[in-house]
Amino acid sequence: MYAVIETGGKQYRVNEGDVIFVEKLGVESGEVNFDKVVMVGKDDGAVVGTPYVDGATVTASLLKNGKGKKISVFTYKPKKGSKRAKGHRQPYSQVKIESIKA
Repeated sequence: MYAVIETGGKQYRVNEGDVIFVEKLGVESGEVNFDKVVMVGKDDGAVVGTPYVDGATVTASLLKNGKGKKISVFTYKPKKGSKRAKGHRQPYSQVKIESIKA
């Protein structure tokens, strides 16, 4: 069984036991429930929600919160002597999918 969940403005296809990186969640530890389930796929077919499947939840456990690799951004204006260098590290949460209930 698999499910398509929506979190952080993105959609993820998950199976039980998968470890995925999602946009940072507002929890420090424990379980996370994803109730925005777009689709649930089973052996006998798939259930597609309008927009979400009623009563379907995906339970996951939070493994860690962290930051991604640094992305360097450099802007300049030619012949003006104007330069600016910035860096960005996107925060993420690593979760392990425990169960899919549909």
